[in-house]
Amino acid sequence: MLRELVSILRTNDPLRAIGENFSKMFTITREMMVAAGEMLSEGKAAPEARTEIYQHDVEVNQLQRTIRKQVVAHLSVSGNRTDVPYCLLVMSLVKDVERLGDYAKNLSEVTDVRAEVLPDDEVAQELREIRQGVERAFELALEIFTVSNQERAIELIQQGRDAAHRCDALILRISRSSYDAATATALVLATRYYKRISAHVLNVLTAVVMPLHKLDYYDEEEIPVISKTGSQG
Repeated sequence: MLRELVSILRTNDPLRAIGENFSKMFTITREMMVAAGEMLSEGKAAPEARTEIYQHDVEVNQLQRTIRKQVVAHLSVSGNRTDVPYCLLVMSLVKDVERLGDYAKNLSEVTDVRAEVLPDDEVAQELREIRQGVERAFELALEIFTVSNQERAIELIQQGRDAAHRCDALILRISRSSYDAATATALVLATRYYKRISAHVLNVLTAVVMPLHKLDYYDEEEIPVISKTGSQG
């Protein structure tokens, strides 16, 4: 289904506009997430940088509403009813991208809890590695989605599973540490936000390897099987 959707988004004028808005949403949320990560790393957020993230979040929300309106307008034309499955797919993916913007905004607010550089220890190093992995996956995801690269999608989904486990383990380590309250809270929040950001990126990637009714279920054992058979629903 995804290959057909991408083809439609490229060739059909009304749906192409939807595809362009989706790509714009994805790009903006990635920029938000990278900027928020830099704030976390530096232990501070300049007022203008925080304002820019909030403005981007408003833009993402507006794009989501625009896409919804475009989908409804497209489906209101009787001859376009055959596009219903593709439009349902778009609506699901757009919601994930909107949530990416929310979590990027949340990540930028961690410095409100602890406005200092994070400790130079193994826990902070683990968090930095998780951040790098999530940012890399985010960077690759749109291209993988656009070209419907199943093999690369599966690789990132598997890496995302590992990242989620690392986040869970890291939160346990933090809970058993001797950090002060502000430091522990900042580390837990950042770890949790990166886990959720990674999860929503993976939700988008499931569209490459899973049929419509199984979007977001990237823990399914059948993902490798689907990639080999080429069946996407």
